[in-house]
Amino acid sequence: MNILLDTHLLLWAAGDPGRLSRDALAFIEDRENALYFSAASLWEIAIKRGLGRADFQADPRLLRRGLLDNGYAELPVNGAHAVAVDQLPPIHKDPFDRILVAQSIVEGFVLVTSDEMIGRYPGPVRLV
Repeated sequence: MNILLDTHLLLWAAGDPGRLSRDALAFIEDRENALYFSAASLWEIAIKRGLGRADFQADPRLLRRGLLDNGYAELPVNGAHAVAVDQLPPIHKDPFDRILVAQSIVEGFVLVTSDEMIGRYPGPVRLV
């Protein structure tokens, strides 16, 4: 299964794995799953780190390198992803979360998240 991890799960997997739930760990450790991260997550980290957000202090360059070195694949944002946002119900206003949902729908990936708001979207979203 192709798994797209939301931004917080990426940060926790890389820097604070003790914060991951058992279900999140199961998705990450299952060798049958292909793990992906979105370029939008790196963009979100760079912006929120620049704003001084305490929960976004990872260096996006180092995080990207570490994810790639650990077998994650990078999912770029493309036009199909961008226009798919237009079809999403107005559940969540965060543009970064909305593009992750759109990417998962367009690509047929399962978006794994710990965010209850994201978990309310229909489609391939798993709340862990």
